[in-house]
Amino acid sequence: MNHSRWKTRRTRKLLGEPVEPSPAYVEAGYAFALGQAVYDRRAKLGLSQAELARRAGMTQPQISNIEGGDSLPTLPLLTRLAKALDASLTIDLDENGSAFVFHPRGGAGPDGVPPGETASAA
Repeated sequence: MNHSRWKTRRTRKLLGEPVEPSPAYVEAGYAFALGQAVYDRRAKLGLSQAELARRAGMTQPQISNIEGGDSLPTLPLLTRLAKALDASLTIDLDENGSAFVFHPRGGAGPDGVPPGETASAA
């Protein structure tokens, strides 16, 4: 095959051709959105990665990998993270994207998101 005929995703999109995201692309979006949610909540609490790791029974590099979108934690690990962040975690996954929201324990506002909290989405 002639390489000059290859089209990038961006090129196909600009030409109006259908572009289906690969499973790896979708998974990377989930990992990035989760990492951003962990970072946002940790920063709001004023915790270092090392302190969050201590609270969650993890290592600082593991927290760094999660925040960097380099890994997708298991459900038990997400439970430990939520507890360490003194929050509950809401995950919304559908065909159009994903959202990860850490809700501080103590309630949410009328829109379901506590005051000062934002959703991290992919």
